[in-house]
Amino acid sequence: MSCQKFVRKSRYRSYKGKVGKVSKNRINRRFRSTIRLQKLFTDVTEFKCTEDEKLYLSPILDVFNGEVIAYHMAKRPTLDFVLQPLQEAVQIIGQEGQYRATIHSDQGWHYQHKSWVKTLKNNQIFQSMSRKATCEDNSPMENFFGLLKQEMYYGEPMLSYDELEKRIHEYMHYYNHDRIKLKLAGHSPVQYRTLTSQSAS
Repeated sequence: MSCQKFVRKSRYRSYKGKVGKVSKNRINRRFRSTIRLQKLFTDVTEFKCTEDEKLYLSPILDVFNGEVIAYHMAKRPTLDFVLQPLQEAVQIIGQEGQYRATIHSDQGWHYQHKSWVKTLKNNQIFQSMSRKATCEDNSPMENFFGLLKQEMYYGEPMLSYDELEKRIHEYMHYYNHDRIKLKLAGHSPVQYRTLTSQSAS
């Protein structure tokens, strides 16, 4: 008999005090952008799988259209775990960005680490951080995590790590390509990006 997931247990917290560089809040809750790849948001969230397994997810989201442009999953929230989607995002920004980008996060230790800070600096990307213990400063990510878990995780049968990883991959494709948003005039994030790029050309 499959057990059910507990609903809304304590959230993952990566804050370990000041262990590196804490950047100012450049975004300052200005969450909207009419320019693609201008304002990006990231965070880490935790899922419970079996009794002795957890899955960690690190996405990078573009508020222009709400698209998740890169993400990575792992069994442990290591530094490399967050650097992998960052490298993917940096490549996309370098190839397709038309404006200097800003990546916003909380003050988790990953984002204070010199490797994260150096990667942003080397690629001329501004770093922005929420104020300490102020999750509202990172609302786009908080809202995305809430939506993701509400639609495919809470109340569902307990899954193994591999099964949940597969389910999240499927959801990410659905969210980016098929899930319509009223604020995008009834289009999905990818549909909206395609339409706006065609209009601009």
